[in-house]
Amino acid sequence: MDAKELQDATTSRRDLNILLAGFGGQGILFSGKLIAYAGLLDGREVSWMPSYGPEMRGGTANCSVCLSDEPIGSPLVTEPDVLVALNLPSYDSFVNAVKPGGIVLVDKTMVDVCPMRDDIRFERIEATQLAEEHDIKGLANVIVVGKLLQLTGFSSIDSLERAIEKSVNAKHQDMIGFNKKALAVGHGHVSENDCATGD
Repeated sequence: MDAKELQDATTSRRDLNILLAGFGGQGILFSGKLIAYAGLLDGREVSWMPSYGPEMRGGTANCSVCLSDEPIGSPLVTEPDVLVALNLPSYDSFVNAVKPGGIVLVDKTMVDVCPMRDDIRFERIEATQLAEEHDIKGLANVIVVGKLLQLTGFSSIDSLERAIEKSVNAKHQDMIGFNKKALAVGHGHVSENDCATGD
């Protein structure tokens, strides 16, 4: 199965089970919340299930998100269609759980590896670096959501922007514009197959 077939197999699937993982403090749970909220705005069945490690910040955090047009049986994602890994320990822990034909998306700034499997689509985006370059430091997680939208078409820019408006804390309304900017940066990112050169 080539990369085009892998993408078609994932984007055409109505049910999408997503696992997002990283360190506490990287915004993993917020990213999952945005994806779930966008699905809700699209009229889909959704579930959002967070999981914390021993420490909220600096420990581990992961989040299961299910999007479906049918009732969801279990909110826990153990065999994801999509893995989003924002640190190396999370990538190592979950990459082998991804379903064949699925997508693995990593923040290359934090997870500078090339794929260990040839039956998945592997995508890298320098999210942390891009956040710094675009003066939106701390929003690498939202950049990754934008990239995920580009790769899977799980929702729309409009729904995700509305999800941002609903999800950003009332005390931090000034961050809405920055979050929308981060979403656009990720959605407009051009993939490069730098792993082919042995990077």
